[in-house]
Amino acid sequence: MNRCFPRHGLTRALLNATSAFLILITGSVALSANAQTPQQRIPPMAAKALRGVLVVTQPPEILLNDQPARLSPGARIRGRNNLLVLSGALIGQPLQVRYLLDTSGLVHEVWILTDAELQDPH
Repeated sequence: MNRCFPRHGLTRALLNATSAFLILITGSVALSANAQTPQQRIPPMAAKALRGVLVVTQPPEILLNDQPARLSPGARIRGRNNLLVLSGALIGQPLQVRYLLDTSGLVHEVWILTDAELQDPH
């Protein structure tokens, strides 16, 4: 019993065409994902997120509105470009943010605000 693909030119051409099609589709999806406007956040900021000024002193220790606070284990800080930022890269910088606390009162989600988001009073 032969379990291999036949070596006909038609089958190989079909496989090549299918591969090329998949590469084309993948590339167009990646390009459309990059075409998003910079104001759009995915996932969006939580509606109940609070505003404040965050200064990372010595991770996980922070100052939040000039009060000592702490980042939770696994805290996520999203930069102005919506990518994750490590807290160690932000040491000493006062940043306008929106944030969420976890159930134990630790800062768990942080979004560094863009210039457009700073104009929004909410």
